[in-house]
Amino acid sequence: MLAAVLALAFVAAAPAQAPSLGKADATRYLDTVKTLSAPIMEGRGAGTKGIDLAAHLLEQRYQSLGLDPAGTQGFFQPFTVTTGAQLAPHNDLSENVGGKNRALKLNEDFVPFSFSSSGEIHGPLVFAGYGASAAEFGYDDYAGLGVQGKIVVLLRYEPTGFAAKGGHQGLTQHAALIAKAINARDHGAKAVVIVNGKLGDGEDDLLTRFGSVSGPENAGIVLVHVKNKVAQDWFAAAGKSLAAVQSQIDASTKPASFAFPDSLQLSVAVHIDTIHATVSNVLAYLPGKTDEYIIVGAHYDHLGYGNADSLAPSQIGQIHPGADDNASGTAGVLELARLFAPYKGRLPRGILFESFAGEELGLLGSADWVKQPTRPLDKAVAMLNMDMIGRIKDEKVYVGGVGTGSTFQSILAAAQKASPFHFEYSPGGYAASDHTSFVARKIPVLFFFSGLHSDYHKPSDTWDKINAPDAARLLDFIAAVIAQLDTAAARPKFITVAADDPHSGVTGGGGGYGPWFGSIPDFGQKENGVRFSDVQPGSPAAKAGLKAGDVLTEFSGKPIHNLYDFTDALRGSKVGDVVDVTVLRDGKPLKASVKLEQRR
Repeated sequence: MLAAVLALAFVAAAPAQAPSLGKADATRYLDTVKTLSAPIMEGRGAGTKGIDLAAHLLEQRYQSLGLDPAGTQGFFQPFTVTTGAQLAPHNDLSENVGGKNRALKLNEDFVPFSFSSSGEIHGPLVFAGYGASAAEFGYDDYAGLGVQGKIVVLLRYEPTGFAAKGGHQGLTQHAALIAKAINARDHGAKAVVIVNGKLGDGEDDLLTRFGSVSGPENAGIVLVHVKNKVAQDWFAAAGKSLAAVQSQIDASTKPASFAFPDSLQLSVAVHIDTIHATVSNVLAYLPGKTDEYIIVGAHYDHLGYGNADSLAPSQIGQIHPGADDNASGTAGVLELARLFAPYKGRLPRGILFESFAGEELGLLGSADWVKQPTRPLDKAVAMLNMDMIGRIKDEKVYVGGVGTGSTFQSILAAAQKASPFHFEYSPGGYAASDHTSFVARKIPVLFFFSGLHSDYHKPSDTWDKINAPDAARLLDFIAAVIAQLDTAAARPKFITVAADDPHSGVTGGGGGYGPWFGSIPDFGQKENGVRFSDVQPGSPAAKAGLKAGDVLTEFSGKPIHNLYDFTDALRGSKVGDVVDVTVLRDGKPLKASVKLEQRR
């Protein structure tokens, strides 16, 4: 009897025979990319008819393959996203100079920023230079300046001397408009007026297009942009010149802040409506012989007609087709579904094909799915994500997450023997794409990526630049990896890996500025503060006892309302600083001291 039991156990643990898969079809693949990036799809932006067309196309393709619906409403898993903002009625700005009142014109003299708070403010003005508090340069526009409850007038950008003092080219984080807004808010100002100031040769004094600058949904302060000609009258009322004051600051890299005379008052009324839309993940399941399954995913949304994330701001309003980002990955999921569909019910493990919406808005689709999974998370063996796989050059492919699964190295090595590609592997699983949501849930991930290019987030990311033959060959490689994961005797064990790309912008460090903290934000979070979806092992946050699920509400005495606040506070700190933070854990405040470290 014992021998029989051991024999059965051996059979159960033995790997199954790998399926004999067909080859990915480059022509079919490219046709799908063309369809997804066609003008009728409107760049698959959240809130457009085009993204709904794309979702129904995915549904039809999955149905035609005989896959099972795996959403909450058939193949769909709907959720609500914030897509932007629009100006509501009654956005007004008026000045009172020496008893004379003048109303300014919206979109001609002034415009609110899309991340401004809504509200009506009246009060005196204070000039606070560039609005920078840059301890590293020994510079603070707010030093000795009382701005509590007042309206602060600020120049765009930063003192020209910052570049020389910092020993680098380009602007620092102090030039960011959201950084100026946060700093003014934290100093007690109740509104900010941004002025262009000095213009370059041939540059016009233009107002920022509403919605073209990225920021949080609500910066916690009223924020408007006015033209130089408006502000010049204010400086004249103070017996000063806008150009002369800015030149003085730039020449000396010293603040020249002052209060405008009390005879100058400003009334600001900003009313902004937040725009919401319902979008859907599209989910299809290929059942296996057991309840374990592999996730194969890609996001199908893109920027629509462009937004603050467009890297061609002058072309906002034009369709950003997103052929590579990420029609290429979406077409890859459909092609893999086609290859595996004939094996429905025949493989040891199932395969869940996930097409995510909301990725461009902050990994929202994948974050929503892991919070409300349509299949048990503990049965997920691995998640394979494809984001921008259509522009392979010189046969080079990047694969992330290799260290997160105990069997990945051997599986990839076996599949690579039949592949023409040169793979660049990285062990960590955190990056700015949907697999990050799964790493935080301790699911091993692999991330396939062909690299950035000059058409990224621009209207020029078009289907004719897709390298379909190489994309098809990469899909054959990925199919072989899926087959090995599916038929292997043992599922890979999850391995926690410290982030090997600290500049990915998702690690609580903010795109490479500032010291290392070590938290991973929950991009699908709605509440006030910054919720941690995970905390990196061995990081300063982990050493201080912070955990996944904690919500950061205060950092070194500064209130934290959103990820922008956190990034700004962290950038203002130094390696070696010990900062006091407050988090909410199970709804109760918890204080901790975190010693910030050098990025690894």
